[in-house]
Amino acid sequence: MPDDDLAARVEDVLAVDPEEFQSQVDADAETIKEELAAGTFDNPQAILGFEYEFYAVSESDGDIQSDTDECALTRVPRRLLEFIGFEKELGLHNAEMTTSPQPFNRHGLLAQEHEVLSRLQTALDCTRPEGIRLVSDGLWTIPPEGETSREYLTDSVEDRGVRIASNMSDSARYHAMANTDRGTAAGMRLDAPHIDLQADTVFPESLITSIQPHYQVPHAADLPTYFQYAIRVAGPLLALGANSPFFPPDLYDDDASAEEILADGWMEHRISVFETVLNARADTVGKVRFPRDIDSVEQAVDRIAEDDTFVPMPVSESDRFDDAFAHFRTKHGTYWRWVRPVFGGPTRSAANARIEFRPIPAQPTVTDSVAFQAVFAGLMDSLPRLEHPVHDLDWELAHDNFYRAMRDGLDAEFTWITNDGKETSDTTAIFADLFDHAEAGLKNRGLSDDEAAHYLYPLRMRVRQETTPASWKHERVANAVEDGVDFADAVHATQREYVANQRKTLLDGTFADWLRQGRN
Repeated sequence: MPDDDLAARVEDVLAVDPEEFQSQVDADAETIKEELAAGTFDNPQAILGFEYEFYAVSESDGDIQSDTDECALTRVPRRLLEFIGFEKELGLHNAEMTTSPQPFNRHGLLAQEHEVLSRLQTALDCTRPEGIRLVSDGLWTIPPEGETSREYLTDSVEDRGVRIASNMSDSARYHAMANTDRGTAAGMRLDAPHIDLQADTVFPESLITSIQPHYQVPHAADLPTYFQYAIRVAGPLLALGANSPFFPPDLYDDDASAEEILADGWMEHRISVFETVLNARADTVGKVRFPRDIDSVEQAVDRIAEDDTFVPMPVSESDRFDDAFAHFRTKHGTYWRWVRPVFGGPTRSAANARIEFRPIPAQPTVTDSVAFQAVFAGLMDSLPRLEHPVHDLDWELAHDNFYRAMRDGLDAEFTWITNDGKETSDTTAIFADLFDHAEAGLKNRGLSDDEAAHYLYPLRMRVRQETTPASWKHERVANAVEDGVDFADAVHATQREYVANQRKTLLDGTFADWLRQGRN
């Protein structure tokens, strides 16, 4: 078949026998458990990795920016994406960068940051002449020029009985999700305050972008402990990173007033987008969800293997070590939890068990994004090592913390256990405890006082100023509406201001610079 025959490739995916696929997954799970027992996944050095997603907007190639079509969502030519070394994501407007794994020490963190800066600078230099800018943000709000957001997100065609999303990348897996008749298929909808959109594909997920730090645990058997701590910090860190308070204005219900949208909306809609687009409407707990604690590393393997199979995929194998469990790895690709374990490695010596931390949306600047990687890594080092008592916080409270953070950001009421074993809901005390332990973890990995302070500063400032990127956006839109500006115009103006500020600070500034500018 022709290489570009997407419908045929989707048909090949749909032809995979689910029972045979699951049988192979189960066998792979046993292989992983055998390697775990043999110590293969133990790796004494903690390793960091990072995934960083962007979306593309139109940008004038000059110093004078247009107020009309500037910052409209735009598609990235595939040839350009390949040239700049970025990976395809769900939408034609998306691009993703994955850094090279590095040891967790001062040099490794710096290498992560410099790799992002180097590759992103090159990407920006290459896309600007094309009238394109890559934006680091949680959720886009200005649709492509000449299209509504609803049209862009729901446009699809049928090719020989196969439903194809018009603006989705050519990943057969994503398109196959719209062509299964299984009862647990994706909901393919948006469901949030004053938002109700139904699509024929999973493409509405392309509204959102994120950063995803990875932390490799030194001893695989200890994964459950690290995992339990990661679940406990998820809510507060999500609140700190909130960056998607608005949808594209044309998606809101026609009868919803600006005041109602501002009052009822959430600080981090990215969470609800991912859950409602990919989770079935009923009869399932949902593939995208806040994960339960795990009792053993073997249980982590079983949970992935036993997870509902969304779309069985054809599996190709190579001579990589982790291709010994290639079907398991394929299934893991749709094991969507806000914190999830990962088992992999291209060689036996590089085999590892790690935690992928998925709650945080893309941030205003690279420094802000790397700050989250550093804080998460610091916490993963210090909390288990110091046996922090928040390990014993009830799972239900950690779960509630997470969804309160989604709704209210830093204004949410959290429950936490501080280092002295006392339960508290005082936000100042919670973040002081978090930052103290993140700092301790960074210093334990060889960072100096100044180096640790450098990574923590952007996030400390958010707590000090009681302002996140989401609340920054919300305040601007609310003020504009109060001054009589139309809601859609207010959201779009705020988005353009966000991109304008990012244009100046993305590579060498922080969101804290925006806050100082606002006080001048």
